[in-house]
Amino acid sequence: MRTWQWLTRPDPSPGLSRTKLVRLAVRVLLFALVATLISSLLSLTPLGPYLNTWWGSLLFILVLYVPVARYLMLDLGPRRPAAGPGRMQGQAVSTSAQRRKERNRYAGVKKSGPRYGGGRR
Repeated sequence: MRTWQWLTRPDPSPGLSRTKLVRLAVRVLLFALVATLISSLLSLTPLGPYLNTWWGSLLFILVLYVPVARYLMLDLGPRRPAAGPGRMQGQAVSTSAQRRKERNRYAGVKKSGPRYGGGRR
């Protein structure tokens, strides 16, 4: 089970490390093995002659390779934010009274609140 988690969870450390490159190599090797197995099994079915054409190979690639590309590049893509879009990282979940207080903080004031993160400290 730990091996599967090691393969499927992104590494939080930034940059390319030896571990990330080994993970990518293992993922590519496993995917090539599975793709070859699926292709050989499909060639035994009545779809075999169609799979040997250029458009059959193209459909096979689109159906199999494109969805797996996201999994293969799990560690190499851009980082996702740790917190949700409405919350700042490290900020505790606020109660409804705190949210209402923050919403009403500038009620009745003509000038808008501070921009670009100018909150109270």
